[in-house]
Amino acid sequence: MSSTSSTRNSRFALVLVTIASLAAPVAAARAQMDEAKPFASFSNSAQALRDSIVQTARAQIGKRYRTGGQTPEKGFDCSGLVAYVMSALNLTVPRTAKQQAKQGQALTKDTAQLLPGDLLTFGKTKKSPVSHVGIYVGEGKYIHASSVAGRVIESKIDRPYSPLIKAWRGARRLLSLDDSTTAVGDSLPAPPSKGGK
Repeated sequence: MSSTSSTRNSRFALVLVTIASLAAPVAAARAQMDEAKPFASFSNSAQALRDSIVQTARAQIGKRYRTGGQTPEKGFDCSGLVAYVMSALNLTVPRTAKQQAKQGQALTKDTAQLLPGDLLTFGKTKKSPVSHVGIYVGEGKYIHASSVAGRVIESKIDRPYSPLIKAWRGARRLLSLDDSTTAVGDSLPAPPSKGGK
């Protein structure tokens, strides 16, 4: 074996060892990240579910408003729209805005905490009972069946005051935080305790 061939093989071996030593920490870090996020696949599927809620709601924009309406063909009222969108994705919610406003997890009235698919609740005043609901679609907007507009529309949450616009009361999350389960009920399932107890 010649010295140039031996030198070439030594350099090749050195390059392989260097690559392996650089790749090992990356592989270990990736494995550690996978262990730290055991519900990552659930989160991805929940994001897809949230996207589907938004797409289904947006597909209803322009459909006419009808008191008691629950279908695109006959029209929607606010709670009928929410029930229709959720049922299209196998999520069951009660029929009325007042009942829907009690479902899932209560959220603070903070747009930074909202996720697409969350329900927004409204009332005639900030203290009156809930009488209107809509579906948050992101970027400070929501979709709802408006009796004033006479159709399903997309609106900004922070619209200027008008006596015709109901006050934003709060929000409800129908998908749990780890997004592995739905939370359509009075409360979310209890999170697992630390330490396995």
